[in-house]
Amino acid sequence: MEKILAGIRKFQSNVVTQQPEMFQELSKGQRPPVLLITCSDSRICPNMVTQSQLGDLFVLRTAGNIVPPYGAVQGGGEAATIEYAVGALKVEDIIVCGHSHCGAMKGLLAPESLVNLPSVKSYLGHAEATRRIVEDHFCDIECEAERLRHTIEQNVLVQLHNLRTHPQVAAALKTGNLRLHGWVYTIESGVITTFDETENQFVELFDRRPAHELQATA
Repeated sequence: MEKILAGIRKFQSNVVTQQPEMFQELSKGQRPPVLLITCSDSRICPNMVTQSQLGDLFVLRTAGNIVPPYGAVQGGGEAATIEYAVGALKVEDIIVCGHSHCGAMKGLLAPESLVNLPSVKSYLGHAEATRRIVEDHFCDIECEAERLRHTIEQNVLVQLHNLRTHPQVAAALKTGNLRLHGWVYTIESGVITTFDETENQFVELFDRRPAHELQATA
């Protein structure tokens, strides 16, 4: 806790005092263009990963970046956050971002490990489609890390499907005012892959070759 308190002091004395105009502007309201739905994992920092500023992202964090289908949870915070982001803030893009080494997805693959975490086990029921897809299509993969990678990717796609059941999302998609994206972030490398519908697979978000090599192939 001491580290957190020291950080607050540093923030107040070194950051707020050096950028008073920005914080005054932020106090007037928000208009983020993006809703980022990602995991609650402490190793994920959306603003660091995207190098974005305060006010750029509206963020929803849940265990396993899960989005319960509309109506599955009465009065749920997830539905309220999504509704507000699309209906009130008019975000133009929603990103569902999974990540490597996800504890929630490990639990999904090994439900016996959740015997003392009944709420977690219940919440992971919203990813049951993910578990069944992996069981039916990736059960022959013996490497645990590889199977987990496929689970993480498939879960992003399942949660995008769940997201489309929310009325505000469905309406905005119909009018072309909203775009959906599926990402997976790799903690150890910083690489982000995105689902490419044309290739029907996750591909790197950026070509990381040096600029001179990219120019040579252009």
